[in-house]
Amino acid sequence: MNRTNIIIAASVAAVFSIAHAEPASLLPASNPFAKPSTLPFGYPAFDKIQNEDYAPAFEEGMRQQAAEIEAIANNKKPATFDNTIVAMEKSGQLLSRVSSVFGNLSGANTNDTFKALERDLSPKLAAHSDAIRLNGKLYARIKSLYEKRDKLHLDAESKYLLERYNTDFVRAGAQLSDVDKAKLKTMNGELAKLQTTFAQNVLEEANASALVVDTREELAGMSDKAIAAAAKAATAKGMDGKFLIPVVNTTGQASLEVLTNRAVREKLMALSLARGSHGGKFDNTQVVLSLVKLRAEKAALMGYPNYAAYALADQTAHDTDAVNKILAELTRPAVANAKKEGAEIQQAIDKENGGFQLAAQDWAIYSDKVKAERFNFDANELRPYFELNNVLTNGVFFAANKVYGLSFKERKDLPVYNPDVRVFDVFDADGKQLAIFIADFYARSNKRGGAWMNAYMSQSSLMGTRPVVANHLNIPKPNDGEPTLLTYDELRTMFHEFGHALHGMFSNVKYPRFAGTRVPRDYVEFPSQVNEMWSVWPEVLANYAKHYQTGAPMPKELLDKVIASKKFNEGFRTTEYLAASILDQKWHQLGVNQIPTDVLGFEAAALKDAGIDYAPVPPRYRTTYFSHTFAGGYSAGYYGYVWAEKLDADAVEWFIENGGMLRKNGDYFRKMLLSKGGTLDAMQMYRNFRGRDAKIEPLLERRGLTEK
Repeated sequence: MNRTNIIIAASVAAVFSIAHAEPASLLPASNPFAKPSTLPFGYPAFDKIQNEDYAPAFEEGMRQQAAEIEAIANNKKPATFDNTIVAMEKSGQLLSRVSSVFGNLSGANTNDTFKALERDLSPKLAAHSDAIRLNGKLYARIKSLYEKRDKLHLDAESKYLLERYNTDFVRAGAQLSDVDKAKLKTMNGELAKLQTTFAQNVLEEANASALVVDTREELAGMSDKAIAAAAKAATAKGMDGKFLIPVVNTTGQASLEVLTNRAVREKLMALSLARGSHGGKFDNTQVVLSLVKLRAEKAALMGYPNYAAYALADQTAHDTDAVNKILAELTRPAVANAKKEGAEIQQAIDKENGGFQLAAQDWAIYSDKVKAERFNFDANELRPYFELNNVLTNGVFFAANKVYGLSFKERKDLPVYNPDVRVFDVFDADGKQLAIFIADFYARSNKRGGAWMNAYMSQSSLMGTRPVVANHLNIPKPNDGEPTLLTYDELRTMFHEFGHALHGMFSNVKYPRFAGTRVPRDYVEFPSQVNEMWSVWPEVLANYAKHYQTGAPMPKELLDKVIASKKFNEGFRTTEYLAASILDQKWHQLGVNQIPTDVLGFEAAALKDAGIDYAPVPPRYRTTYFSHTFAGGYSAGYYGYVWAEKLDADAVEWFIENGGMLRKNGDYFRKMLLSKGGTLDAMQMYRNFRGRDAKIEPLLERRGLTEK
């Protein structure tokens, strides 16, 4: 499954502008957010931004937008599309500037000041949003336009924008009574604080849960370089002579693939699984219960039986029945596959006279042994052919050139927030600059886990803005002078995240509300998953899969083994993902009077009830470190990856049917999907591209879930 969580930082109005006159500002001119950046494409002046600049910029940004909204709501002239909807699209530019930078850096490069400000700001921003969305006079103007939308002679994008504004306001509570609006405002403020607390606890707990071992011998199986890095990490924490292995955000840990000492593996897995649920200052159990209860209460206030029903009503899935159906359909064959794989792994353990039953900490290392025996290769054989810069320039960028005609030029003159960050100008097929791309690939202790894309500036013809987009990964940084050699998963993730970047860069819309990746959450992963196919496309592989020392191409037999082994371990990957998706739904399909008191007990019962409680394959995320769903973003929406993968697998089939890596295919995909943003219903967009709805068979075939 893809290791992705997208963060698109934006203000309430989601406007990124350099072209619209702003109201008089009370912010000192010395504040770098006071005016639009003068750097190309509005690129942030990272070198001028200090921690103390954010709070006053947020305060003034909210004040300015509040004044703009009041002027729109109290306009004496009758509501028109321009004086109401377009005016709202143009509001809040200062808030957008500071929100985009702060929102992005709070995930990519946080610090104690950021964390404190984040805690302070989250309820204030929620209140600011509520003040807009619950403004009765403002909604009356929107509603009056919506009710006569067919008589306004609007173009298709403008009409859909009006419809979306009406939906957005209704879903935010605009039709509630004043009493219920007051309740909702309180709830939203509390939810914002709880989500921030959850996210910060996850980061702090990950750092606190690092595995510390006393001797080098305990790390048998790890490379000398990895052991040296572990020693260096321990020394940095004041533990000279010891070794420290950090814990990443998922349940599975990379070191489990190589550690031969089972007791050490068991300890590392136990640390990972216990995060946020063993007491202490970073425990998330009560945070989860409070969040689930408040979300259920909010849904009830909005007229829905549970929070999942409320959240899904505005997604392409539409309702809980559709989501439960696809998850249930996939669970039985996925668990069956996982158990078959588990039986093979147990045979490998017994063959070595291991004397133990397969457990979660054993899966990674022994599945690699089974894979090595079945396909006669070790996954580590691949890494010398996957050097990061070569993968980026001769793989990711090469594929984008072949499919879409893009070209890239690195530049060193723009400021960055960390020395490891790289910046590229992106040029379209006609030679004109299309976007700026920021690449932030290395893991840091002040960077959240996972991988994601975000936009610092989004495209909008109304505002005259063009994209500045960033990709973030968490690849361990090697020692100075050593190459960065990727795992196969890291390789796929690079292509995946760049698919999101392309979605942002190819945006060709008028209104900021629809720019780039501003599409339903269960659709947003579709374009990025499609881009993964180029990672193993023969022409692309041949161009980047070269030994970092000799330049020799990856041997054809190794390439063949990579392709042949793609479905290996799909039972595990699908089961761990589905388990997390089911937990997300189980928590959010609870009614107000169904909230449990025991988080781990509920989790265990939920997995058992769904038939996915296979102990050797725990959920990809357990409840207490499941940031996708409890820190916001993918609440009741984690199913979206597999929902989007159905579209992805069907679209990949279309590419293959039409000749594969051809410019005409890329241009058509860009025209019909990547450039459209959120300008029309997502599933209609797909039907316009494919000529029909997506079929599920390609997905089942890809994941090895077809009946044999």
